[in-house]
Amino acid sequence: MNRRAQGRSGWQKAGLATGRSLVALVSAAVLATMGYGWWAFGDVDEDTVTTDVIAQDIQDQRVPLDGAVDLLLVGIDSRVDAYGNPLPREVLRMLNAGESDGERNTDTMILVHIPVDGTRAVAISFPRDSWVELAGGFGSHRLNSAFAYAYNNAREEHADTAPDEKTLDELAKLAGRKNLIATIQNLVGGSLTIDRYAEVNLLSFFEVTNAIGGVEVCLKEPVDEPLSGARFPAGKQTVTGAQALAFVRQRHELPGGDLDRIVRQQVFLGALADKVLSADMLTSPSKAQQLVGAVQRSVILSEGWQLSRFASQMSGLSTSGIDFYTIPTLGDANIGGADVLRVDPAQVASFVSALVTDDQGTREPSSGSPVPGETPVTTAPGGERPALGLVTVDVLNGSNTERLASSVRQALTDKGFQGGEVGDAPVQAASVIRHAPGERNLAEYAAGELGGQFSFLADSSLTANELTVVLGTDYQPAGTANGLRTQPSSPSAPPSSDRPAPQINAGSENCVN
Repeated sequence: MNRRAQGRSGWQKAGLATGRSLVALVSAAVLATMGYGWWAFGDVDEDTVTTDVIAQDIQDQRVPLDGAVDLLLVGIDSRVDAYGNPLPREVLRMLNAGESDGERNTDTMILVHIPVDGTRAVAISFPRDSWVELAGGFGSHRLNSAFAYAYNNAREEHADTAPDEKTLDELAKLAGRKNLIATIQNLVGGSLTIDRYAEVNLLSFFEVTNAIGGVEVCLKEPVDEPLSGARFPAGKQTVTGAQALAFVRQRHELPGGDLDRIVRQQVFLGALADKVLSADMLTSPSKAQQLVGAVQRSVILSEGWQLSRFASQMSGLSTSGIDFYTIPTLGDANIGGADVLRVDPAQVASFVSALVTDDQGTREPSSGSPVPGETPVTTAPGGERPALGLVTVDVLNGSNTERLASSVRQALTDKGFQGGEVGDAPVQAASVIRHAPGERNLAEYAAGELGGQFSFLADSSLTANELTVVLGTDYQPAGTANGLRTQPSSPSAPPSSDRPAPQINAGSENCVN
């Protein structure tokens, strides 16, 4: 067991830095457990299957380039596990999934946006039959064929050079994943950049729900549909294993067809998140260990994604903070003999932009005086937002305003920092933020969050990810009176008047078709 000695950097409480945080990775608890497992059972970053699909300049996990995380979660109709091993015949029969026939169809595509404060997640589903322009020069086709076209093309290109079938298949899958990412990126426009990728397969729903004892869902009407194996009574019920897979796969005999299936998937993922965030899960190492193993057998992640660090960044997320949407469509059509859903790319891009545009983007430089020999920066190295959950801030009051240090510490914890000690300092005119050598970026970012004027001082007594804010009599942040907040700070951006209402909220009770 590899337990790391931690200072005051947010890892003291495993539940906070695990279940809540990593649920954001996939808008459900599939990856939440990986953070918990890292803390309790070893470094999960070293035991997870990865794929090199994100460009090097955006896969740095310290923090995403634009301060947010934009994750593409893909459900592959695959009859193999994460390591490429075919599923046993008896498992396929249990899953009502047929014979092993490789990976071609991406029938579930969900883009998960985590804003800079890490307290909420916006999950946007893309119908599989959306008629779109595919990346890679393959023309217009159904969205779920973006993977298949590039996969088949890569097999042809490398057929004579790949040393064996396994290598050929891996090269082809890599091409398929990249083409799917590029297709969705082109469709949603430039309001976000996809910087994470997670792929789940048929085995995921079976093993993950078994590990946590099932999740509760609710149906408006009873169901008996043989193609998917979905046979359920009406009302609330717990689904697990093969039942869970049937619940999320059914699209025949549903009033809305695939659109109703998307709602099923959203409800299921929300319920899964709620189950993993429950006290029963977060306080049970044995259940968490089972869940970690299930995830590792059935999930593939993009390279460079350090779940252990990401856990702290997402520590403020709760189930009620996860909202699900589906991109707008223009109705059914038949194109070239194929039944498809028409979409307007401009409408989709505008819809996504309204959902992911945050009011907590990159801060302007602090107006504090520069420190000789240091170059002012406002974000982490590479122009990125620091992982705030790993940064502990002590606050000392050197002003004449009572309780100012406590107020400022609360403001920083509301922004996602870890609150440290509060105390007094000799009265001084100028406010200062002390930081460990080489970490001026963290001090600059904290200053931008507080909104006051600060100078910055390297302090060798501080370790990495530690700051000390010393408030002077000049401290007067924006939006305050006499140095004290006039309104409580909200850790998440308020809903925009232009933002559509969510289709499903993970924290609500949702009874569906």
